[in-house]
Amino acid sequence: MSGKRVLGRLLILAGGTLGVTLVGVTLFVVVPETLTELLGIGLALLVAIAGIRFSGSIARSMFPGYNVAEVEVSGPIVREPSGGVPARAPRGTPADDIVDQIDRANDDTNVDALLLKLNTPGGQVVPSDDIKLAAERFDGPTVAYATDQCASGGYWIASGCDELWAREGTLVGSIGVVGSRVTAADLADKVGLRYEQFTAGEYKDAGVPLRDLEEDEREYLQGLVDGYYDSFVERVSEGRDLEPSFVRDTEARIYLGTDAHECGLVDELGTQREVEAAIASRLERDPSAIVVETFEPDRPLVARLGSGAQSLAYAFGAGIAGLRGEGSFRLRS
Repeated sequence: MSGKRVLGRLLILAGGTLGVTLVGVTLFVVVPETLTELLGIGLALLVAIAGIRFSGSIARSMFPGYNVAEVEVSGPIVREPSGGVPARAPRGTPADDIVDQIDRANDDTNVDALLLKLNTPGGQVVPSDDIKLAAERFDGPTVAYATDQCASGGYWIASGCDELWAREGTLVGSIGVVGSRVTAADLADKVGLRYEQFTAGEYKDAGVPLRDLEEDEREYLQGLVDGYYDSFVERVSEGRDLEPSFVRDTEARIYLGTDAHECGLVDELGTQREVEAAIASRLERDPSAIVVETFEPDRPLVARLGSGAQSLAYAFGAGIAGLRGEGSFRLRS
């Protein structure tokens, strides 16, 4: 941080602290003769502490110490949990949180560039696309940096950025879609269960695990997977400027970072320091002038407590959620 910014922050903080302290002493010590001196001093201290925090907030706003926003996508990509026992490990990345962080960075006048750090095996299709679209909306340079892995939905997201960097040992690729279902028809027969359901629409219960698939249902579900795959290929080929035939020829393989760089799936290899130097070059600034601020989810206290409760519930056996029968046929990238 430059000396001018440090001095500016200190002056505002000192002035604000002195001002609110004087106000507090006047209001709670000097003026009211009926209050005890101890109570007055205590209230003055509380006002001083509040003033320090308020002044610090103003100082950070007027003299920001950052110009690059870092948003991290770590773990499986999921939609924001809606309550109850989570169906996935709580370490997954809620897409709504990531979109919110990117949008806040875009609205922050101090932020000139976005660094999207990726360490994910992929996840749900639409949430991945939501994050990609948010990266595309960002008004400024966007650089995706893959650390341990950038697979499937993670690569979908990276295709929305201007550049993709990785490490030599990063796992990159898996440009494909998986549709899965569990078949329990034989088990149901053994234990004497019989599936019966009333539906309107021929394919309403296609993929239900308690009976075998009909051939036309299999073609129908495969068509859904193929449709998502076509969209995946289209987005990657457009965002990464790759031929669709090349993307399809990868056959959803995983590549080491070095191989991914050689074949064009990754633009550059390097460390985060080198990524930040590249961002500085894009912004036409000296690398020493680049200061990265990590944007965190903006959640109220109640939501954070709820997240902690979900983590505890998962630790005691969230796998039970899989027995509820929600979405017997699942798609993920």
